Amino acid sequence: MKQHSAQHHLLNWFRANKRDLPWRANRDAYRIWISETMLQQTTTTAVIPFFERFLAKFPQLDLLAAAPEGQVMEAWAGLGYYSRARNLHKAARQLHALGGFPRTYQQLLDLPGFGPYTARAVASLAFGQQVGVVDGNVIRVLSRFTGKNWEWWKPAARNEIQFLADTWAAKLPSHEINQGFMELGRTICTPRSPSCPMCPLRFTCQGLKQGRPESWPLAKPKKQKQIWWWQPEVHMRKGKLGLIRNEKLPFLKGQWLLPGQGRASARAPKKFDYRHSITHYDIFVTVRPKALRLKSHAPTHWVPLEEIQQHVPTSLVLKALRLCAPSARARRVRQQTT
Repeated sequence: MKQHSAQHHLLNWFRANKRDLPWRANRDAYRIWISETMLQQTTTTAVIPFFERFLAKFPQLDLLAAAPEGQVMEAWAGLGYYSRARNLHKAARQLHALGGFPRTYQQLLDLPGFGPYTARAVASLAFGQQVGVVDGNVIRVLSRFTGKNWEWWKPAARNEIQFLADTWAAKLPSHEINQGFMELGRTICTPRSPSCPMCPLRFTCQGLKQGRPESWPLAKPKKQKQIWWWQPEVHMRKGKLGLIRNEKLPFLKGQWLLPGQGRASARAPKKFDYRHSITHYDIFVTVRPKALRLKSHAPTHWVPLEEIQQHVPTSLVLKALRLCAPSARARRVRQQTT
């Protein structure tokens, strides 16, 4: 089976087996863009309820563009990687000013948050531009199919994979070929224990031919996480929480956080209240015991508890609030952060 034949096998398999997902209801660029942004670093199952709630609140581009950033952050709360939400909001305003979505990935790349994957996904899935998309699922499927041990995290290998993905999407409906690759990777060609007998590409898959498809792709060398010890303070005044803009800690840079102290550490502390991971940082948190006492050098930004997720959606802070807020205040925090 040559590549041309494999393309048709993949296309036919996708048409017969594609899952009924909410962002597949149509080829609306706005819905596709929201879903693809949410799906980065997050599973399909986890994204569905967030997607539906987000679209219920912001069903159209103009409504997202007109919304205050705090409302967008609140709607995103729980998905993590909050820079995605901020870029989403910035891009929405630019897209609204442009009068809608550009139809090519080259134009989409100029917008905040539109990297090579998101730009190509929107251009292909919404507008049919014949370009391939490359995410973890596509890398895994193509690596096994070709039997190539690409160092896919390096630019040269990434370019080779992108070129191959583009050739697959060049002559058939690219929105279906690309979704077929991603669907195959999520449901059949999984990282561990792939269901090879059910795969439409099994006849000439080099990984299967060699009897060890799970050996592909190569594992990216893991970057050691930095250990940080953070001691936040919870300051309350008339039902409002005091926050400062984070300009010192390397994680959540520029975002609103609780005041306090943080430092890098060679090893994890033995005693701490809770542990939290953000990308390359392993954070051990000890909430200061006198945190509820208001001090003269109180933070400059005071936020009502019922609006906390509009300003601080990350659970790194919300966990500290749950630990410190007593009685009725604790109930309010739980209601606003669960």
